[in-house]
Amino acid sequence: MSFDCRGLAPGNPAALPGSGAMLGLHEIPAGETITLQPSPHLAEGRGMLPIVRVLAGLGTGLATLPGLLAVNWIPARCWMTPKYFCGVIETWLEGGAFPSLGLTSLQRENDGAIVSAGLDYLIGQELRFEPDRRLVPAAAARVAARLTNELVGTGPLQREIEFAGPDGEALKAEPVRQGRQIRLTLKR
Repeated sequence: MSFDCRGLAPGNPAALPGSGAMLGLHEIPAGETITLQPSPHLAEGRGMLPIVRVLAGLGTGLATLPGLLAVNWIPARCWMTPKYFCGVIETWLEGGAFPSLGLTSLQRENDGAIVSAGLDYLIGQELRFEPDRRLVPAAAARVAARLTNELVGTGPLQREIEFAGPDGEALKAEPVRQGRQIRLTLKR
């Protein structure tokens, strides 16, 4: 497998990715940017787990460069400290759970819905929690982490399912929007 690394000196720095979720950071740091991505011959399979694993592993090597301030996983619009990124990726590569918080993130939409970012890169679907005061953001994050770990291993959700959340709550997950999202709701 080969990957493209752009923005290293003496070349021009890569464009700074946009804003997003922040893990261990208070703001997006200023400075030069480099990007690491699958080479064109891997582009069609860029979200396949073997490719993502190698890419993330290479990223941990870059994350140890002196002076590095942050890692941005672009599909998830997620900024994190290099230490955090290396920790979750190394744990995953050693057989641990998929790093849901880092390689995916949760974003709040204007209508109050909570939608994942980055899961579509892996399985072609994002999670969507409709606004519901009974499901606090921390609970949604726990449900998202658990379901993301499962979906990354099994693939996209094809039909409606019911399951118990991490705190025993009764949940329903169903493909919506032509299968591009998975709507998660608490059962009444």
